[in-house]
Amino acid sequence: MPFAQFEDVRIHYELAGLSDAPVLVFSNSLGATFSMWDPQMTALRNQFRILRYDTRGHGQSSVTPGPYNLEQLARDVLGLLDQLKLDRVHFCGLSMGGQTGIWLALHAPGRLHKLVLCNTAAKIGSAETWNSRIEAIQKGGMKAVSAAVMERWFSPKYRTTFPEVVASTKLMFESANSDGYIANCVAIREFDAREAIAAIHVPTLVIAGTSDAATTPAEGRYLADRIAGARYVELNAAHLSNIEDREHFTIEVKTFLISE
Repeated sequence: MPFAQFEDVRIHYELAGLSDAPVLVFSNSLGATFSMWDPQMTALRNQFRILRYDTRGHGQSSVTPGPYNLEQLARDVLGLLDQLKLDRVHFCGLSMGGQTGIWLALHAPGRLHKLVLCNTAAKIGSAETWNSRIEAIQKGGMKAVSAAVMERWFSPKYRTTFPEVVASTKLMFESANSDGYIANCVAIREFDAREAIAAIHVPTLVIAGTSDAATTPAEGRYLADRIAGARYVELNAAHLSNIEDREHFTIEVKTFLISE
């Protein structure tokens, strides 16, 4: 798969689908690679040209020295779009990817047609929570927090019903580079757009998960209430709603993007 080389980072990406279709960019959650969007590919690649990428510090993209910030992560997206000569795109990001979308909608709205913010918040967690997680990984690596992360990513019912999906997702998480993960933790810890989001005027869909304890439905509604004209949808899922409630997630995204 191809890479985009910028001044300080190499970004791993995949561009798939019809060459003349609207472009849809997927941005991954903290601790995931772009493979997390596999459940959406079959249903969406016939109507969209899909651009997936590994966020800086994740997957096969470079692990540059940290800490990172959201502007840096979002400018990686803009650089990727420029290199691929893509002017305006739809953008769908989950959790950290959603915060990347918020930054783009605030600072580069002309590059976006529509925005999908999934299982995310204008501010995620507290400094104490992030510092505790960083310390745990510094001491014990990714496996030190992987069980707790899976409990947030998937509801108890899903973990019981689909243990093989949870196991493969856990393996993906534990394979993440700990330095890259920590650098991105800092980016999320420092990001706070609670006051700024009212300035977003890009057509927006907010997707939340009923069982999501990491970015709660209340935080999703906060986004939808403050972004002019935003639509709010709540799915029967925890944090990785695109995997746990994949069918409804995909339908909601597709319906929103093709609507006038």
